[in-house]
Amino acid sequence: MKFILDNWMLIAIALGSGAMLLVPVLQGASSTGISAAQAVQLMNREKAVVVDVCSGEEYAAGHVAGARHVPLNELTNRLGDVIKNKSLPLILVCASGMRSRQALAMAKKMGYENVHSLQGGLKSWREAHLPVEKS
Repeated sequence: MKFILDNWMLIAIALGSGAMLLVPVLQGASSTGISAAQAVQLMNREKAVVVDVCSGEEYAAGHVAGARHVPLNELTNRLGDVIKNKSLPLILVCASGMRSRQALAMAKKMGYENVHSLQGGLKSWREAHLPVEKS
C-alpha cells in the first residue's frame, strides 16, 4: 500500500497511457470501414460499385476513378436508380469517411446487402497513391 501511495503519479501516468493505446484499438474494432487496398480487391474481384456521397464541388475536385456521384442528402431517393442490383458489393466514399458511414446505415436500411465504407475516405485513397479523377 505504501508503494501505491508513494508512486500514485507514476501509476496514474501508466494507466492513462494504457487507455490512450487502447482507444484506437477499440475504435478500429467497431468501425465498419474497409481500407483502400480492400476496396481495390472488391472492385477487381467482385465488381464492386463505388458511390461518392460528397457534395458536387468536392466530387468535381476529385473522386475515386469510376465512382458514381450520389450526394448524401439525395442517397435515399437516387441510390436505387444508380444501383439496381442490391446484392452487388457497394463501396461508399466521402472526403474523410464520416459521411460514408452515415450513408452505410442508410443503404443497409434500403436493403443493400454488401455495403462498405472506405475508411479514411478519399484522403486514405490518395495516401495509397490510387487513381483519382477530376470532373
